[in-house]
Amino acid sequence: MKVLLCPLNDPGYLYPALAVGAELRRRAHTVHVLAGRRAAPTNTEAGLETLAVEDATALSVSHWTVRGPEQYTEVARAVRQTRPDVLVTSVLCHGALVAAEAADLPVVVLGLAAHLWPYRSGTDAADTHDRTWRLTETLKHYGAVREAAGLAPRHDRFPDTPLLGAAFLLRGHPALELPGAELPPAVRHVGPCWWEPEPTASDPLPESKPLAYVHLGRTFGGASLWPRLNAAFTAGTHRGVVELGRSGAPEAAPDADLIVGRRPWMGPLVDRADLVLTNATSAPVLAALLRGTPLLVAPNGSEQQVLAAGCLRAGVARRLPEPGASAAALRAAVEETAHDPELRFRAREMAGLLAAGKSETHAADAVEGASR
Repeated sequence: MKVLLCPLNDPGYLYPALAVGAELRRRAHTVHVLAGRRAAPTNTEAGLETLAVEDATALSVSHWTVRGPEQYTEVARAVRQTRPDVLVTSVLCHGALVAAEAADLPVVVLGLAAHLWPYRSGTDAADTHDRTWRLTETLKHYGAVREAAGLAPRHDRFPDTPLLGAAFLLRGHPALELPGAELPPAVRHVGPCWWEPEPTASDPLPESKPLAYVHLGRTFGGASLWPRLNAAFTAGTHRGVVELGRSGAPEAAPDADLIVGRRPWMGPLVDRADLVLTNATSAPVLAALLRGTPLLVAPNGSEQQVLAAGCLRAGVARRLPEPGASAAALRAAVEETAHDPELRFRAREMAGLLAAGKSETHAADAVEGASR
């Protein structure tokens, strides 16, 4: 079987695709990764061959709303070049979805940790409204790519059908979904599909204080975490190791006990941390839960609200006090999250569930099934 991976090239999307690709290659399938040149060394480390795109922004999550037609062009070119039996792509890759349909190819979509669009049943009106709004906005961008490619409009019974592909794989656990909610038939949980590059040996951290791993996400017009981080880690019990990710310039206060940087991996830091403080995007949440590390969440928009709510319901997270909270309350939130035995027990229980799921195996099975 020939597989074309065409994920978004940002680490939170690329790395799980590489985990699945490596498992497919282990099964003796031919796997190519469509990627910008900057991602090529990472693909090589995962044991996979890169098919270079001419326009790297076509596979950038920062450009997903505006570069869909360019993505379609790049994926369609790669399909002609490699003649795959199946495509594997990321959620939000509308150009890849349209290119797969135009070439009459099955496509498997790697989703986030929790389902963001409407369930088939089992939710209240407010939740359904939020999910329907999110789907409607997503379909606007998908429809624009489809129109630019010259494909006729679709008339599906369920409007999310074209976004789900032959299989839509969630990387969390059912415990993070709303209780009693029914997922669409194409959607299933496979687990984290965890992979990341080997860490460098040249990034030692001082051992003098316990650590909190802090991973910043986008603000979506909401409040920046920096004022609360500065308060929580000034004269507190923990040192914060801050991953900037796709956030802007750091705003650490001079007296705050914060180590700030951008690294292509997080696992070794989460291994050392007493807690993970995050806006609640998939990668840091899954990194924490795989290791049984409790979470302190401060969501802003989109995925963050959904996943944070799931973590709170599952008992693996606390919520960071809102903007305007006192420094004492913020310091206490860090310390209490680190030392809450019930929270840690639930997180370790979730770690066992995720580890037992054999996520790459189930994801590779789904890809093989889609190609038949």
